[in-house]
Amino acid sequence: MLRQQLLDTGRGRIVSLLQRGPLTVDDIASRLELSASGIRAQITAMERDGVVQRVGSRPGTTRPSRIFELTPEVEQLLSRAYIPLLTQLVEVFATGLPPRQVDKLLRQVGKKLAGQLSAARPSGTLRSRVVAASALLNDQLGAVTHVVQNGGYVIRGEGCPLSALTGKHPAVCRAMESLVKEIVGASVHECCERAQRPRCCFEIKPGAST
Repeated sequence: MLRQQLLDTGRGRIVSLLQRGPLTVDDIASRLELSASGIRAQITAMERDGVVQRVGSRPGTTRPSRIFELTPEVEQLLSRAYIPLLTQLVEVFATGLPPRQVDKLLRQVGKKLAGQLSAARPSGTLRSRVVAASALLNDQLGAVTHVVQNGGYVIRGEGCPLSALTGKHPAVCRAMESLVKEIVGASVHECCERAQRPRCCFEIKPGAST
């Protein structure tokens, strides 16, 4: 489990403390019974890597002590609430609405998500836009995809970042199809594998622009 692997590392002990609230280097060193210099080196690296951020300072005996907290991105990574909540939301939609309406709603979600993740549609050739869409899926949504050319283009995944949902609710794949369509500006057809180990797959054909 990624969350547990993160918390079980040396940095993870610091992360675990900071989940409870902002702390100074001395606070962390005292609670972990380690040297302040060693913790300071860890915090410097964690700040560089975007794991922690400075949020102020506290008066000290010789100089102010900087206060650190986890960045919002790491807080989100560590949260266990997103998938269960999303699963229940989709379940409520799926049981309370006709399939066609669920499909329409999730396509709208994908379109809005594309607008949130990408300020403007990439320009350039269709291939460059497809590559940009694949990169966005990987960088912003945690997918692992690559582009295959076979007459048209296929964005093919090694897995699925929404695998907890897609097996039971194929309309979730259509949300991602809509997202990819917004990025590439062309007709997109999802060909995702949903049995056993789900994998993303989106086909884009040359000349089928919107």
